[in-house]
Amino acid sequence: MSYLDSQLNAFRSHLTASSSKISNKRTVTAPARAAPSPTPSQASTSSKNDLKRKRPEAPEVPYSQPADTGTGTYIMTQVTYAIDYLKSKNTPQTLSDIISYLSLQHRDDDYKKLIQRILTQHEKVNYERRRDGREATFSFRPVHNIRSSEGLLRYLQSQPTAQGLNARKLRDGWADAEDAINQLQEEGKLLVTRNKKDNHARMVWPNDPSLSFDIDQDYRSVWHKIKLPEPATLADELEREGLTPANKSRNVKVKPKVQEKPKRKQRAGGRTTNVHMAGVLKDYSHLKK
Repeated sequence: MSYLDSQLNAFRSHLTASSSKISNKRTVTAPARAAPSPTPSQASTSSKNDLKRKRPEAPEVPYSQPADTGTGTYIMTQVTYAIDYLKSKNTPQTLSDIISYLSLQHRDDDYKKLIQRILTQHEKVNYERRRDGREATFSFRPVHNIRSSEGLLRYLQSQPTAQGLNARKLRDGWADAEDAINQLQEEGKLLVTRNKKDNHARMVWPNDPSLSFDIDQDYRSVWHKIKLPEPATLADELEREGLTPANKSRNVKVKPKVQEKPKRKQRAGGRTTNVHMAGVLKDYSHLKK
């Protein structure tokens, strides 16, 4: 019995040890929680936001296209507006008129005198000083000092050549140039070429009435009775007459060049021998062909 009891106790101890090992393997260790960070206060948040750099707001108008504010603050901007004002007027204007147009009555006299000095020396402005004590005047100086239909005809007739006049240069100092050109063209006094895009006048020439004459009806009838060949057979008709059509390139046969073999140059003189017999032998080199 003692042997059996010892075997039974050993078996029980073995079961107990095995059950403890199985329970240890199934136990899962829970992960440790991270300590909660302290909640930032409102004061610290506001201080950080204050330290951040504020970016400027994007401009609504691009830098390449600045808006026209009407009256500029810089002196040269005022001068530009003054020249545009003189360009729109067909009569001379005084400095008071220019200052009133620019709304500069509140500026000091030094500023007004500076504008007057710049306009006086500007290449696009005519300055006329009055001798009767009245205020001097300013006027726009165009490329051609033409401001009427009569002046345009007078200028074209005085030209020594038949070179036309650029209509754009006329419009530079004459606001009504386009209407005057159209009227003169309808009256037959001008020859005008126009732009295809906007039909505005491009170049103008005087229309000499002495070159206009009527042709008798008999000559017109003879002219219209001349029958022209069909476009398809026109090239053949020209070639039959020995002519080359303008739309056909003329092929010129070039003769091939024959390269000549270079001739061998003859030696002017050979090596001189028999020097010791120079007084005995005769020279027959002149008989050599």
